[in-house]
Amino acid sequence: MPTLLFRLNSVPEDEADAVRALLSEHGIDFYETQAGPWGISVAAIWLRDGADVAAARRLLDDWQAEHARRMQTEYAERRRRGEHETLVARLMRHPLRSLLYLAGAAGILYFSLMPFVRFLGAA
Repeated sequence: MPTLLFRLNSVPEDEADAVRALLSEHGIDFYETQAGPWGISVAAIWLRDGADVAAARRLLDDWQAEHARRMQTEYAERRRRGEHETLVARLMRHPLRSLLYLAGAAGILYFSLMPFVRFLGAA
């Protein structure tokens, strides 16, 4: 019976490729489903044979632990060199988008609070 192993929503392509390669290297039969044109389906890697679940889960857990350690080490090294990305750098990379998001948040805040401000002012 097919078993869900790994959801691919918001997973970078290089990580998904690494998981596919890991399963292929160990001879685990799997298939992949896509999110579809509207993104409402499950994008995931599924195992065809339920007997492979324990082995695949163990491989994936080991890979994820090693991957997390490697990413943390790389981030610490970038931070030590001063090359890590800060919030200001992210905002400045797309200034128009940042301003639009800020304006949207301000608009939502305004329309959410104005009825209460008017009510308190009338009392």
